Amino acid sequence: MPLLSALSDLRCRLQDDLFPWLAATEGPLTEMTKLFVTVLEMAPVGAFLASGPGLVGRPPAERVPLARAFIAKAVYGIPLTVLLIDRLKMDKRLRQLCGWHHAGAIPSPSTFSRAFAEFADAELPSRVHEAVILGACKDRLIGHVSRDATAIEVREKPVKVAAPKRWRKKRRPEKGEPGYESVRRLERQQTMTLEEMLADLPRHCAVGIKPDAKGRKTAWIGYKLHLDTADGDIPLTGILTSASLHDSQAAIPLAIMTARRATHLYELMDASYDAPEIKAACRALGRVAIVAEQPRRGCKGEAAAEATARRHANYQTAELVRYRQRTAAERVNGRLKDEFGGRYIRVRGHAKVLCHLMFGVLVLTVDQLMRLLL
Repeated sequence: MPLLSALSDLRCRLQDDLFPWLAATEGPLTEMTKLFVTVLEMAPVGAFLASGPGLVGRPPAERVPLARAFIAKAVYGIPLTVLLIDRLKMDKRLRQLCGWHHAGAIPSPSTFSRAFAEFADAELPSRVHEAVILGACKDRLIGHVSRDATAIEVREKPVKVAAPKRWRKKRRPEKGEPGYESVRRLERQQTMTLEEMLADLPRHCAVGIKPDAKGRKTAWIGYKLHLDTADGDIPLTGILTSASLHDSQAAIPLAIMTARRATHLYELMDASYDAPEIKAACRALGRVAIVAEQPRRGCKGEAAAEATARRHANYQTAELVRYRQRTAAERVNGRLKDEFGGRYIRVRGHAKVLCHLMFGVLVLTVDQLMRLLL
């Protein structure tokens, strides 16, 4: 079934049956509550959680209501788990939608913490998000995929990594000697599998430095989230790496992962991805890479003069017109941080930070898919 038809059927079921029933039993629904119900309908987390009698002893708390609660945390933008528990105790409707019939059945904060650690180890939100993307974009042709990275600040101590020693002698060091320059990561990725590429990317907490739109450098402690965004502001793929990693190092793994989930034509990237290895990888996957050119040494004046001449002549190339669609990546990064918890991270470690972010990405994906009908 085409994507718009499937989304239209889902919207009709929600608008005609479920939402009126909930409004009649519990009162009027807010937009956030409707979004939460829609996420539960499109992304059933219960199908990705194992259920069984368990081992001998006290049975663990049911994991499906806990997973729904963390989705609610992303939907409502609740920064802390203790605030989420207080909201569940006061909000009867939200509590029942998660799966608890009375306030006394809500687990303690320690139970929430243990369940979140299990979800992080199992990569639950990432697997649910992948299933949603495969179901929505498998038979759909996408025009553009915008690639970008955004800073993720955390309250964590950065890991100190020893800097490699530089060879100061005039002669070039031979292989095996100290100071020998190994092959660049982009060159190594040409002969690596996707699993090897992902394992080669650093994941520890580090200090990142990145220039803003005005050229001023800003620093942060934490990680860097790399996202591929399709037309319609739909996040397709996400990778979390150290903040110190350059944006271009995650481009090839992202391109391969996105190609496995959707069929698209163009990949839009800014000047930080201007590398021949990335363009070659895009061509090998059957995609056209449109990358902003990085001004080379000694050619900045010529590039600026050419840009000024094009602007005065009102001359626009087809690549420039398509490149303007890359603003979708900026909108997705902004909504993830402002609305779905990307700015309030109170967990530590790569797995937990990624789990927290992917819950927000999952909610954002469902919201943008439903907006396609509007």
